[in-house]
Amino acid sequence: MAVLDLPRQAAPHPVSWRRLRPVLAGLRDFAIALALPAVILILWAIGSAYQLVPQQILPPPVYVWENFRDMLASGELLQHASISAARVAGGFVLGASLGLLLGIAMGLSEKVDDYVRPLFTAIAQVPTLGWIPLLMLFLGIGEALKIVIIAKAALVPMVLNTSAGIRGVSKAYLEVADVFAFTRWQKLRRLILPAAVPPIFTGIRYSLTKAWTALVAVELLASAEGLGYLLVWGRQMFWLDTMIVAMVIIGLVGFAMDKLLALVEARLQSWRIDA
Repeated sequence: MAVLDLPRQAAPHPVSWRRLRPVLAGLRDFAIALALPAVILILWAIGSAYQLVPQQILPPPVYVWENFRDMLASGELLQHASISAARVAGGFVLGASLGLLLGIAMGLSEKVDDYVRPLFTAIAQVPTLGWIPLLMLFLGIGEALKIVIIAKAALVPMVLNTSAGIRGVSKAYLEVADVFAFTRWQKLRRLILPAAVPPIFTGIRYSLTKAWTALVAVELLASAEGLGYLLVWGRQMFWLDTMIVAMVIIGLVGFAMDKLLALVEARLQSWRIDA
């Protein structure tokens, strides 16, 4: 008697814990990162509910949330945030570009480093806020002042990390380049810059952080628009919920920019991990 071959259902594949491990690790890190903000928010809500702190000093979280929704719906918050983003983008691109070029020159040439580093070190020691009164005399309080202050803040870490990264390139790599008779441009493009990617990207991240903080500082002192101005306006009018909204947005935007650059850095350096 013939036996009919019935189609067999494929057995379900077992869950691969090796694939789930990075996901679980990411969820764990995310939960750990949210733990402290959640505790602060809970304590804030409890303190407001029991009136441990007067509402005039620390408004309840619900007031801040409602103010955030109103500012978002009216477009006021996006307007200030877009103005600040445009300023920091212009200043950061200018400062980081000049810093990259100057750092490369200082890293490749000892003479350039000897001539430039003393003056550069002296300028770098002066805090960003210390330059504002002097630059106001030449640039006024317009957009040029803000761009220059932000560029100065981004310039310093970019120069230091770029020059250190180029000087840290292994001499063995340079000897191999000499064996292959690389030109100076080929050494720079195919050897030195790729080898110096980690410190250069560290400089980019620090530069962006410094540019963002410098933006807030200059908007606090000399601006009628932007997130920094929103902080001052909230303080002057004693609208503490507006101040808190501006502070939270400033912190979140800065955190997001740093994480985005970290992802780009990891992407560009994936060849190092695979090797």
